Amino acid sequence: MTLPVEASWYHTARLDDRTWLITEPHVHPIFSANMHLVLGRDADLLIDTGMGIAPLRPMVDGLRDDPDKPVICLSSHTHVDHIGAAHEFETRLVHPSETDELAKPSPYSLVSADISDALANLFLDAGYEPLWEYLVNAVPTTNYDLDSYAIQPAPATGLVDDGDVIDLGDWQGEVLHLPGHSPGQLGLWHAESGTLFGADAIYDGPLIFSGPGMSVAEYTTSLKRLRDLPVNVVHGGHDPAFDRARMLTIIDSYLAQWGSA
Repeated sequence: MTLPVEASWYHTARLDDRTWLITEPHVHPIFSANMHLVLGRDADLLIDTGMGIAPLRPMVDGLRDDPDKPVICLSSHTHVDHIGAAHEFETRLVHPSETDELAKPSPYSLVSADISDALANLFLDAGYEPLWEYLVNAVPTTNYDLDSYAIQPAPATGLVDDGDVIDLGDWQGEVLHLPGHSPGQLGLWHAESGTLFGADAIYDGPLIFSGPGMSVAEYTTSLKRLRDLPVNVVHGGHDPAFDRARMLTIIDSYLAQWGSA
């Protein structure tokens, strides 16, 4: 099977005067994670780095007002669709429980047949469309080798945990530890604007909560915590942004499903 070439691998959209959304539209929806770039006075913040199929840093630097300014890479957790290009950034933050995976990522394949039946069925049961032949429907270059895909090691240069603050000089985000989807799942809360970067703790699509390393009990606690935040807007790890009313609907739906309302 020959896939088309899409040299403009990433799609970008400006969400507000300091926030960019970066996506990979040619990646299967279950693996097409949102990346968020937050611009600050003294440093910029990149939340997650996608699949690492095409170089990310040049595109990120093109969105920044000063490419020489420090950029902080925060990996919300270490699933493959969130750490692919982390190695391209000098400052790499992650929760302490996920350092091993960032430093030595598990092997992964873009060939769907290489994915275990258990994992493929987990995605189907959650409500996602069946996997394509490959996890992509295009390639970034004419000579791209699907079989050579691998996540590069990106050892953490710093650790963050619940209550820590990421300071960009004129913007501060509070780190929230929100386990359930992953032991070290992190969110980021900007209280001044009521903005929650929810990563895979909450987004407006089928949540994944029953795979390896996941815990419904911890997820329940995390969602109840989010329910109490005075959120105005949620930028999730997948799918479009949404408001507080939609957040509460999503939370109440899963808590009811788990018998934890």
